[in-house]
Amino acid sequence: MSSNQLYTISLEGMEFHAYHGCYELEQLSGSHFEVALQITTPLGRVAEDDDVTQAVNYLTVYELVREQMAVTQHTIERVASNIIAALHARFSEIVEVECKVTKIAPPLGGKVRRVSVVLKG
Repeated sequence: MSSNQLYTISLEGMEFHAYHGCYELEQLSGSHFEVALQITTPLGRVAEDDDVTQAVNYLTVYELVREQMAVTQHTIERVASNIIAALHARFSEIVEVECKVTKIAPPLGGKVRRVSVVLKG
């Protein structure tokens, strides 16, 4: 296997109660959010050596997302951008991150199940 081969790690359905939003009520009471990630990174010798220490650690990824979700922002675009930046800062080997942040039942004055943004970086 080529060490230059890229692969994708997917983390889906990460759920958080957080205080993001442009309305004061959102920042006081919070909302439910879901985060999904697609992380593209070189395979290196992870599969060949069967060695998790050479991989992007999923637990560390989740903890970084959790930390960023705890930092109140006005927009979910900013939240997604911060998550991407934190992942690149921790794992220099990452080639690209696709981050989807979804606000469940946003307060838009009518029935809306969810609103999402997807950023790549």
